[in-house]
Amino acid sequence: MATTIHSTSTEVHENNIETYSLVWLESAVNEVSEYIEAQKRLRKIINHLKTFDDVEQCESYIRSVKSIDTQLNALVEQILSDQATRLRNKVDEILPINIFNANSQSEKSTTGLNGQFVFSQLLIDRLLRMKPKATDKTELIDRCKKFYKDNSSELAIVQEFEKDYVSDRALWWYTRESFLYRLLNKALRTQDIDLLFLFRFFMRDIQTQLQKLQCSTSLHVYRGQVISKDELETLKACMGQFISMNSFLSTSLDRRLALSFLSSSTSSCDLQRILFEIDLDPTLIGIKPFADITSNSFFTNEQEVLIMLGSVFQLVNIDCQKGVWIAQMAMCSDSDNSLKPIYDYMKKEYDEDDSGSSDFSFGILLFKMGQYDKAEKYCNRLLSELPRDHPDLAPCYHNLGMVANHKGKYDASLDWFAKALEMYNKARKPDDPVIATTYNSIGEVHFRKGNRTDALESFKKALNIRKKAFGEEHLQVAMCYHNMGNVYQEEKKFQEAFECHQKSLMIRQKHLPTNHPDIGASVQCIAGIYMCLNYPDLALQYYNMALEIYQKSLPSQHQDIGMLHYNLGLLYAGKEDFQQALTNFQKASSIFHATLPPTHPFIGIVNQDIQHVSARLK
Repeated sequence: MATTIHSTSTEVHENNIETYSLVWLESAVNEVSEYIEAQKRLRKIINHLKTFDDVEQCESYIRSVKSIDTQLNALVEQILSDQATRLRNKVDEILPINIFNANSQSEKSTTGLNGQFVFSQLLIDRLLRMKPKATDKTELIDRCKKFYKDNSSELAIVQEFEKDYVSDRALWWYTRESFLYRLLNKALRTQDIDLLFLFRFFMRDIQTQLQKLQCSTSLHVYRGQVISKDELETLKACMGQFISMNSFLSTSLDRRLALSFLSSSTSSCDLQRILFEIDLDPTLIGIKPFADITSNSFFTNEQEVLIMLGSVFQLVNIDCQKGVWIAQMAMCSDSDNSLKPIYDYMKKEYDEDDSGSSDFSFGILLFKMGQYDKAEKYCNRLLSELPRDHPDLAPCYHNLGMVANHKGKYDASLDWFAKALEMYNKARKPDDPVIATTYNSIGEVHFRKGNRTDALESFKKALNIRKKAFGEEHLQVAMCYHNMGNVYQEEKKFQEAFECHQKSLMIRQKHLPTNHPDIGASVQCIAGIYMCLNYPDLALQYYNMALEIYQKSLPSQHQDIGMLHYNLGLLYAGKEDFQQALTNFQKASSIFHATLPPTHPFIGIVNQDIQHVSARLK
């Protein structure tokens, strides 16, 4: 019995850097020569093969893996035939997309998609603009050699890549059925920062080739795809909306060829066949490159058009014809959707110089996305690579301090900020605004620890430096007012708190796009004051305003959205609407469990509230 498993569990993920694992249960699986030979053949398709001769051990392993798709195959030959076809034609390849709801008043369920849309575009932009290092290719190859050490067929391709790869052959290597295609697309889909960091040189080389080969005339292309029923329902609900692709999109000029790719797959209750028909117009301003790569592909007879990752499309229509769903899409300019102002502004925030090539800003982006573990891992990687006197060490320390603060590791956070402050004090004047940023962050840690006096002292230090450097109406001044308002609210000095948050909001509204998350933060704080003053209806109005802003500018699993749902839960509990309170507490709990360590105090607090309101509903 052979079972194909998506490698999403921690156990499998640590050992398998491809998408699938293959499990084989057979009493003599490692003894019979035919079985041993079959294992070699199978590993040409799916490298991560686990063999078992004990039923209980096999069952235990499978139960440890989340999101299992099983495909029982009686014969190895059938596995080879079916899987080889699917690998080449890519109909089973998961297609990662993000959707932007252009109509904020729509009743369609697109909660949280807009923020994810923005950040997926920012992540792709940052990865492509970071300059690759000479060691990236070497490190990637070393990692692949280790992973494929027992797979002689794939190892030979890795060694060939090491020996022969040149940048103007990137498309040839990408279209070849090999570790490069599988690993890159999985890394893009799962946002595997370690792998994406190493793949920068390869992605940039593909982009450069596509730009050189960019089509000069409009094209109508096709892609056959098998998608889940849930994915289909999401697409059906998103007519007229914008879709971004988080991977390179392989399409064909031949409709019959694209449909033939689907012929080996049948629709079921869980899987649906779909044909994407896409209009591509090279005259649009601000689009990602696309090109007919037939002459540059490993396969030269498939009329393949490759579209750059991060491309944006509008879903024009979707309907079912003869058992196949037809989705009509049109490529769009980056400026066609109304999220462009917030995207442009947030992109500018991460550009520390004109080239936008700073490695450090990538860590800031991960932090802003709420990807605290990934931000921490990336910054630690930078620390290991930087010389002891490098100017980026201090900002790295600072970013690690912010990560530790948001993960509830307050003492470690203060240690990181102390290191950053020590370096800054040696290199800068006492009234440098960069030092004010560290004071502000130290204040945030003290605030979370409940040390309100220390917090307010740090915030006032930051405010004095920033007002001297920038004047009264700068965004960094607004941040100080915002944090001071939080302290005053905790001290029940609601008038002072309201005045600080109003000042912060006015400055932010003057300088930021309407849907910037900082405006949402100010609105949420004002809602909190109204709740403390027993104006629940006003509080609810402001909380909903903040939620709408967050949904347009933050990923759906961001900690700030979790905190907002928690506050909504408290509000509804106070109104004795315990069902709404439970719904919001559960949403907060889901986000906290996804983004925070299990020992974080937020998780314990929200769990207690869930128990309390659940008891009131009985």
